Amino acid sequence: MSFRRLDPFTMLSPVPAVMVSCCDKAEGAKPNIITIAWVGTVNSDPPMVSISVQKRRYSYDMIVNSGEFVVNLVGKKECRAMDYCGVKSGRETDKWADCHYTPVPAEGLDYAPAIAECPGFLACKVRQTIELGSHVMFIGEVVSCGVQEELFDEDGSMHLERAELITKAHGVYQKATDVLGFFGYSVARPDVLKRRMSVYRKKK
Repeated sequence: MSFRRLDPFTMLSPVPAVMVSCCDKAEGAKPNIITIAWVGTVNSDPPMVSISVQKRRYSYDMIVNSGEFVVNLVGKKECRAMDYCGVKSGRETDKWADCHYTPVPAEGLDYAPAIAECPGFLACKVRQTIELGSHVMFIGEVVSCGVQEELFDEDGSMHLERAELITKAHGVYQKATDVLGFFGYSVARPDVLKRRMSVYRKKK
């Protein structure tokens, strides 16, 4: 097996594709939506995530001034809107109106709203800012989360795979839908493996 040698680039793939909502803290400020693929989990306790934003982006100053942002998960139904929010600037258009989206309060935040139509959200307070080069990384502590009721079973188990969450692989959007296993499935007893996997298969 051989590899083609390439110059260093951001080859890590796929990565989550999300819509980040934010708002300046100035009186009368209108919220905005920015599409971001440079996003990830960075800590468990307290729960923290990172997003990386270029300074030239319209949302950058909003996040700096308010110290808040909301990471909204994106499913298949939201994919087109997510792309639109990535190619259009909030300086020129109202993305909420264009996408027929509804801003809703996110518990624990004073300014940034969540997107009501998305499968779920993570409301974040900025705890650290790191200048990296092309982007500035905001590390946010997750102060609250919300997940659509339809993604839960009667026993309370959550099934995000039903939202057909979107990933990005070098400019191409893809669904992350097929459940291949669960944490620890490689060492699970056969009866446990069969029982756990049957839950995912019957919902397809």
